[in-house]
Order: sequence, then C-alpha cells, then structure tokens
Amino acid sequence: MSQEEAMQFAIQELKRADHSIAVSLKYTRTVDVIKSIVERLIGTVSFSLDVLLFHAKSEKKIAEVPKLPRTKIEIAKQLYPEDKNVADICAFFLVLRKIDKAKFERTQEYRRHVTMTAHLDGGEKVEITIDIISDYFDRTKEFLNYVSRLVSGESE
Repeated sequence: MSQEEAMQFAIQELKRADHSIAVSLKYTRTVDVIKSIVERLIGTVSFSLDVLLFHAKSEKKIAEVPKLPRTKIEIAKQLYPEDKNVADICAFFLVLRKIDKAKFERTQEYRRHVTMTAHLDGGEKVEITIDIISDYFDRTKEFLNYVSRLVSGESE
C-alpha cells in the first residue's frame, strides 16, 4: 500500500460512515448500524495513521509502516510528540477499538434515541446515540482533513 492508496481507503471508509449516518441510521435506527459506523470510523482512523506513517517513511523518518494498530499509535506519537491532534486521535482510536470489542446492549431501537451501551473493561459503560456517533464522525473527518493538510505541507 502507498500513501495515496491509504488516503483513498480512508476517504472511502469515511464516505461509507457518512452514508450510514445520513441514510441507514436515519431510517432503520438500529444498534447494528451504530456498530457498523464505529467499525468504519476505526478503519478511517487506521488508514489516516497509515497516511501519516507513509509520509514519515517517504521522509526517511521510519523504515517500515507497521501493520498492528498499537504499533501505529506508538510510532505516530513518537513522530509527532508535540502534535495535540495526533495524540487526541490516538486516544480516540483506542476508545473506538475498545467499544468495538466490548459486549453491548441495545435500547430504544427503531426510535430516535436508539442507544448502544458498550460495557468496557473495568466496568465502564459508554453510551452511543445518534448524536454521539455523529460527533465521532465529525471528529474523524476533521482528523482526516488535518492529515491531508499535514502531508501536503499546508500546516506544519
């Protein structure tokens, strides 16, 4: 995979998540759609991190782009230690992954206030509603735009 391919994959995943929010979630209002959106956002962030790492590789800052998510996060944090956006998205990425792997409950399905309650390790509960998943989407979209600007040299 190349930097350009990673960017295209990230954009495609984001488009799918957008469609799921705008169309699927609007009409079906099920936890399965929310779960699918979480998976798409994980994919988008993962590909966005790939773009950053491929950029670093092209600048000879790293030898290889890792495949494992935790390794990607560690290297991204090392490469951009002062960058609050990278640190924030890495933490967000870990939370999304925990939510994806957690057992969850469904409430208010087929209604406006459909809620997915994920039970994380340590007894922590995370409730995800239409509004919250929309915020997650916006956050992911902002990061993808940020990465795009960063690798194109618009903001350093």
